Amino acid sequence: MTWADSVPNLLIGLREGLEAGLVVSILLAAVRKTTPAGGRASTAPIWLGVLGAVMLAGSFAAVLTFSVADLSSRAQEAVGGLLSVFAVGLVTWMIFWMRRTAAGLAAHLRGEVQRAALVGAGALTVTAFLAVGREGLGTTLFLWTAARASGQTAAPLVGAAIGIAVAVALCWLLYRRAVRMNVGAFFNRTAIALIVIAAGVLAYGLGDLQDAGLLPGHAWVAFDLTAHIDPGSWWASIVTGITELSPKMTVLQVTAWLAYLAVVIPAFVTAGPAVKPAEKPTEKPAEKPAEPAPAPETPAAPGQWERLAGRRPWAVAGVLVAVPALAAGATIAALPAAATTAGMAMTVTKTGCAPEWTSGTTGTHTFTVANNSGLAGEINLDNAAGAVVGEIETIGPGTSAALTATLGSGTYTFKCLMGSQAATASQPVQVTGAAAGTQAPVAVQPVTVQDLTPANDRYQAYAAAQLADLAAQVATIQSDLRRDDIAKAKQDWLAAQLDWERVGASYDSFGDLGLAVDGLPDGYPSGVNDKDFTGLHRLEYGLWHGQSAAELEQVTAALAKNVAAVRKNLTTDDLAGDPTNLPIRAHEILEDALRDHLSGIDDQGSGAAFAQTYADVQVTRAILGYLAPLIDARQPGLAGTLTAELDTLDQALLAPRAPQANGVWTSLGAASPSAREHVDAAIGAELESAASVPDLLEVPPTH
Repeated sequence: MTWADSVPNLLIGLREGLEAGLVVSILLAAVRKTTPAGGRASTAPIWLGVLGAVMLAGSFAAVLTFSVADLSSRAQEAVGGLLSVFAVGLVTWMIFWMRRTAAGLAAHLRGEVQRAALVGAGALTVTAFLAVGREGLGTTLFLWTAARASGQTAAPLVGAAIGIAVAVALCWLLYRRAVRMNVGAFFNRTAIALIVIAAGVLAYGLGDLQDAGLLPGHAWVAFDLTAHIDPGSWWASIVTGITELSPKMTVLQVTAWLAYLAVVIPAFVTAGPAVKPAEKPTEKPAEKPAEPAPAPETPAAPGQWERLAGRRPWAVAGVLVAVPALAAGATIAALPAAATTAGMAMTVTKTGCAPEWTSGTTGTHTFTVANNSGLAGEINLDNAAGAVVGEIETIGPGTSAALTATLGSGTYTFKCLMGSQAATASQPVQVTGAAAGTQAPVAVQPVTVQDLTPANDRYQAYAAAQLADLAAQVATIQSDLRRDDIAKAKQDWLAAQLDWERVGASYDSFGDLGLAVDGLPDGYPSGVNDKDFTGLHRLEYGLWHGQSAAELEQVTAALAKNVAAVRKNLTTDDLAGDPTNLPIRAHEILEDALRDHLSGIDDQGSGAAFAQTYADVQVTRAILGYLAPLIDARQPGLAGTLTAELDTLDQALLAPRAPQANGVWTSLGAASPSAREHVDAAIGAELESAASVPDLLEVPPTH
């Protein structure tokens, strides 16, 4: 259990527990205040309402846990992501609601108690249930999503329990007037920390939605520090536990995290309580007799539900306490049972992997794996050669997932890779015999770095040749500009841009050097006129917007320098030196083309979207050719399918320029709607097929 993972939930438990506790304290005080002099106030209705609210929150947590656990891994990610986003919205609303209404909350609740007291004990129970239930449901959902984001179960629950216990103790002391504290200041200061936690949960939830395929950009990684940072180190655990951030995040996650903080924190700081300042009483003239005080304001007449509740106090209490538990039990019981057979239930702990795996039979089996390790991870079923015959790609802490595999005669072992812990394995089990009609299992041999290295070496040689052509083409553009031949410089710019496209630097994968060569003006303070906007697109802007050759010579000189730096650093891991990036590149290049070229967002005047996409097809074809033996060994026929789809995309890209265009590329805006539809359909089909390549050729974790 990592103690850092308990910190966010401790804060949530403390803050939300204190908020709910203050509501209860105000209700109790209001009941005593409305009791006639000499009478004895009964607080039982309030406590019964609180008990009903606690049962509602607990039942909600149970339904969340068990319903999600019975879903597939992808469905778990989808539901978890949606609930995380909803929880962030809910807790954000609660933060602003408390800031606006804290000053008038006590008066509002006292009015509710006065009205309920006119009816009877049952109405008081309902009032307490509604007041505390809202806090309980919101807190439960946010605690659940925060715990899921941490990848732990025990630590977040312990933290939340400690926070709630401290909140209960503080509320009791405040009620007894044993301590004094500025509750408003406490809520305002802890709200900032809660906003930071919510931003992390939002980023995690969006990552889940990307993993589930509901949002794009799963492979568009903003940073990946896993090769340089041990996620299990004490300081990484502290940062991850407190902020809910991870060492690897996508661009969407980072953008959402920053945008949430940039919008919510200033809005919270500038927001004020929605209450009017109290009017100062005026003094009456001394010579006039004092007027009688106005009669107290009559509470609003009770509604129909309040009158009904007042007549049946114990029935109301029983319904509020029992119905949530019964409803949760019925919901969980109605969930479809996991597809499993006797002897096929497996468990995973921090130190053990499927200890139940002691014998097996041939045929197709579904194993239900329960993750009791408190960590998220991956489960594989390997044969004797180390090939994967079945896997659960992602299983969350405290959840279960199904692993289906077809077993032939041979030896099989479960392998569990949970969080940053060392890999664990079950005992190997010999399976003999052959079930009638059972086909031999299709085993996916894990890919190693050594397997990918030859293909990556070939890609590096290919990219180096394209960079050499690019350097020569940039020198030609410099000559064109020295002769003040803008028309020729435009032609040579297109050739240079296509050389760069064929290098395959997708999704800014070449880092700062890649941006220097091919970056866009987006995000720079001065846009296209910013001094940091450099490279091919800066040159494109100048050529097509009337800038002089003398102005552009300096731009081209900087471009030549940056191209030389890319050539020098091509074989480093930051550019193209990491073989594990090659399968990702096989999909991302055309995804990048769809995002930037075919949408027109990177066009600085040349209208070269189809031409650049055609060059992207060429480098994608080359990379898939280098990877084809590895792909076919794991999914026969996929490489051929990808080649055929690239052929179709080539035809769609070339169609608008032949024969009527005389070989000149048609711009995106000049192409007919039909031509654009054919291109979009062709690239969409290829991207859908190629999406499996990164997973198929993923190098498994070595921890």
